[in-house]
Amino acid sequence: MKNIITALVNTPHKIYITLFVILVLTSCRKDFLEVDPVGRVLESNYYENEEQAFEALVAVYDVLQWNDQSGFTMFRPLLDAASDDCHAGGSDMSDQPSWVAWDEFTLTADLGPQQGLWQKNYKGIYRANLFLEKVEDIPDLDPQFKLRTVAEAKFLRAKFYMDLVRSFGYVPLITKTLGSDEYYTVGQASPAEIFVQIEQDLNDAVFDLPETVGANNLGRATKAAAQGLLARAILYQNDPSKFNSAINAVEDIIGSGLYSLEPNYGDIFKTSNEHGVESVFEIVYADNSIADWWMFGSGRGEGNVGVQFVGMRDYSGPTYAPGWGFCPVSLDLVEFMENDPRYGYTIINTNALPGAVYAPGFQDTGYFVRKYAPLQSNTAGDGAIPLNWSNNVREIRYADVLLMAAELYARTGDDGAARNYLNQVRSRVALQPVVSSGADLLDAIYDERRMELACEGHRFFDLVRTGRAATVLASKGYVDGVHNFLPLPQGEIDLSNGQLTQNNGY
Repeated sequence: MKNIITALVNTPHKIYITLFVILVLTSCRKDFLEVDPVGRVLESNYYENEEQAFEALVAVYDVLQWNDQSGFTMFRPLLDAASDDCHAGGSDMSDQPSWVAWDEFTLTADLGPQQGLWQKNYKGIYRANLFLEKVEDIPDLDPQFKLRTVAEAKFLRAKFYMDLVRSFGYVPLITKTLGSDEYYTVGQASPAEIFVQIEQDLNDAVFDLPETVGANNLGRATKAAAQGLLARAILYQNDPSKFNSAINAVEDIIGSGLYSLEPNYGDIFKTSNEHGVESVFEIVYADNSIADWWMFGSGRGEGNVGVQFVGMRDYSGPTYAPGWGFCPVSLDLVEFMENDPRYGYTIINTNALPGAVYAPGFQDTGYFVRKYAPLQSNTAGDGAIPLNWSNNVREIRYADVLLMAAELYARTGDDGAARNYLNQVRSRVALQPVVSSGADLLDAIYDERRMELACEGHRFFDLVRTGRAATVLASKGYVDGVHNFLPLPQGEIDLSNGQLTQNNGY
């Protein structure tokens, strides 16, 4: 595939959603999302033909990778720390105060990961909106190319808004590029309004996304990716009137025959098994950008620094590479999973590593995340090792689709269908089938989600959306009605001329 050139877009540098955009030159080796940041072109030279339109689309995808807006803000490890599965960790309490603030629910308007998460997602939305506008004016564009790429941009916009609405609740809804004066007039939309846009974008995308992608386009959205995200959005809203739409979405994925459970659970997170039969959508990372520290904070590296974060600090021993000691696994999760066949593929027990030593840090438990652990065999050969881990994030797995189906059927009264899908997940790891019904069946599905998807960033939102966070996270300081959402970044409120209102409790 030819090199992909992206743009440097000039926008106001003090707009309250921080939408300045630096797009970088990209190239294709492992797949179409790998980038090699060595050049730029201006927007004035852009969107003139199909090749340039595709380059701009890749720049929208690129935002999914970003770990480094306003510090270290890796969404999934942060969500694990906010849940009861992990702690914040690090070398000491002052290592990453924003992580500790979400872990211990001591968030304030000025302390927490909110600035980075806000900034990242609105940059992604800006790029998607820009693409959707500019692609309309490109002459002689192949109709099928246009339909597909527009669908991809809408899928990506929905993904960015999904992360925003679950994190902040009331956020600005922006579906077009804005002039500098307009940014100061945009207020907050309700979560219901944001979800209407998410569902509209995903329903539009489903019609025009392909069912499969070729080997040189791994990481691009498919029909099933949009359907899986749609089901997730509907479940988060807890609106029974929409459950049938979500059931149709997951049943279409299941009935497609394109996905199945990996026979061996331990193979799911191997880098050699990325885009496997269980992968519905992955966020792609690579080790070929030779990113170094001078790039940090620019969104130009393409490695998964979250891998470095969850590794054991100053580790010396077999199999693993040294990390930074974040997200130590809670003893609660260890006890919950200790008799489950997935335990050893999910959790590292440092007591079971002969001859290994590491430096215990803040909130150390002796247990660490296995699924995204840094492995010696995956160490990058160039650049700063912490910035160049190539582990893809499994954003939507087929097991998650089956468990969403199980929950949807249980909540609509079809216990038989619910047990069928739940037990498919359990059978993969040779667990006995569940025979319960009603509330007990729903509890079994929630327990299965925790075990199957542990340390993958799902637990916190699962607790919030099902109303269990106030009980489960009470010992960590969680207060219902406050910690359901992060505070809006204070700097954004200050620049908004009264258009943005802080969330309750902050």
